[in-house]
This record gives sequence, C-alpha cells and structure tokens, in this order.
Amino acid sequence: MSSATKTLELLALFTSAHPEIGLSQLCRMVGRNKATTYRHLQDLEDAGFVEQNPVTKQYRLGPALLQLAQTREATVPRKAGAEAALLDLATTTGETSHVSVLSGTTVYALASCESPNHSTRAIIDVQTLPLHATASGLCTLAFGPPNLMEVALANMEVFTPSTAQTSMELDGVVHAVRDTGFGRGNCSYETEVYGLSAPIFDQTGLFAGSVAVACVATRFTPDLERSIQQNLVTASRTITRNWGGTVPTDIEASWAKTLTPSHALETAP
Repeated sequence: MSSATKTLELLALFTSAHPEIGLSQLCRMVGRNKATTYRHLQDLEDAGFVEQNPVTKQYRLGPALLQLAQTREATVPRKAGAEAALLDLATTTGETSHVSVLSGTTVYALASCESPNHSTRAIIDVQTLPLHATASGLCTLAFGPPNLMEVALANMEVFTPSTAQTSMELDGVVHAVRDTGFGRGNCSYETEVYGLSAPIFDQTGLFAGSVAVACVATRFTPDLERSIQQNLVTASRTITRNWGGTVPTDIEASWAKTLTPSHALETAP
C-alpha cells in the first residue's frame, strides 16, 4: 500500500458516530505508530482534508472535502437523484432506506433516510459496505463487474454467524440474488438488521449502485418482505431513470417472477 493510500485511508475512519478522533485513537484504529500517523495527518491538514479542533485537539474532517463533495454532486448528481425516492421508500415501508454507489471495487454509502414510524430503527453509519455481507454488497456482486467476486473472496471477514464464509456459500447467495433480482442480507452484517436491496443502473447501461432497506430483524415478516420488495422495485426504477439509465429487461423479468402479477414486466421506453 502506497504512502498516499495510507494517508487517504484515514479519512474513511471519520463518521457521524466518530466526527472527531484523537491521534492516539487513530493510531490504534489503523495499527500504525504515532510518528507515521501524525505525518499522514499533517499532509491531510495541509491539504484542508482534516483540521484540528482547537478546544479538544482532536481531528475532524476539513472544509476541502465539502468543496469536493459539492463538485462531485454537481457533475455526477447521484444524491439529488435518489433523495425523493429514499423518502418515499422509508415512508411506505416504515424502515430505514439507503443508497450506495459502486466506485472501482468499493461500495460507498451515498445517502440514507430513517422512517419516523419506530423508535428503534436501523442506523446506516458506515462509509463503505462489505461485498459479501450486506444486501447492497451482494447486489453489487450479482449485477456488477465479474472481477468483484475475487475481491470479495479476498476479504471474507466474518461479522456474524450468518456471514458467508466460503466461496461455495457466497456463490449460492449471489446466485439467489440474480434469480430473484433482490439482494438479501439475513443478519449477515449486523445480527439485529435484515436488509433487502435492488440494483440501480445509470446512463452507461451498467450497474451503478443499489437501493436498500435495512429493517430491524425482529420486525421482519413475510408481509413486510413483500412490501419492501415491491417498493424497492419502484425506487430502483425511479433512481435509475434519474441517473439516466434503464433497468435491464432481465432484471425486470426476475422481479416479475418474484413479485405478484400486479408488478408485471416493465418494458424499456
């Protein structure tokens, strides 16, 4: 791993749950010594990517990232094209909805929307989603580039007893996603969260990301599953169109087979 990669890797450690992190904690999180971590932080601070809170002396994300995020959204408007659909999805299902995007071999969390229907709900507080253990990641393996399977097999961290742990097991899960058109994370990333997802496509005609619902596992029932799947289809179609794409006919066929006759095959415009 290059020095630049190690430096930029520190940025992924900052989340809404950990908006500020001290030097010692960063060292423990990345497994590096203080001198190296401090040097990387100085490089990020010089570029405006992090700044030090003058009161706590801890580090937080810097203003340069806001400019980069605004430029990204202005030139590739992914988030704006998903927000209304996420609100509808959270409202109709009563559960947390979220969208992820694929960049290279990494699945990044883009946006989420929590439903106010329940006091206990799933919280999306990660920046990247593992390919082999989440509904969004499994959707990516099923409908994204074929080289991603090799990446997933090289990073088979076991998060819960339900996480796929072998190549054969992962192949079976991905095959089921292709067959149904829906990614499924059966408490495989967090023991208390059940996830379902559907693919999103952009103007290239290729897989671009996933829209998903994260449900508290104790509330998951067959009726809720059907409701989530039906609304995921609507959300996927909407976001795909907003991103300039069209849902492929084979995906529509999988949905039509999985769902009720009222959700018949949608033909491409």
